[in-house]
Amino acid sequence: MMEKKAIVGETDMLQVMQQDALRLAGKALDQYDVTESTEIARFIKKEFDRLYGQGWQCIVGRDFGCFVTHQCGCFIYFTIGTLSILLFRGAVASEEEMGRRIVMEPVQP
Repeated sequence: MMEKKAIVGETDMLQVMQQDALRLAGKALDQYDVTESTEIARFIKKEFDRLYGQGWQCIVGRDFGCFVTHQCGCFIYFTIGTLSILLFRGAVASEEEMGRRIVMEPVQP
């Protein structure tokens, strides 16, 4: 039960979602070696997509920096042993913001 050894760094998730994240991380670590960070991330992401809807992103590793925009209530960063896990659901731009986006066209030589 690795989730009991988890240390939550930052989160804005409801307690039940946090518990799901820690439980799934523990389950992933039971199934995969700690060196298989991509498989661990894939497992957690797919399970959160199934439980809470599409759009979840998961990053697993020993040393990484990040700066992400996420939906309110959909962010957790925690460590289990030597692995850090970032799980978040990406923020969706409003229609107004979408209208202000700049479309880049390829330049023809």
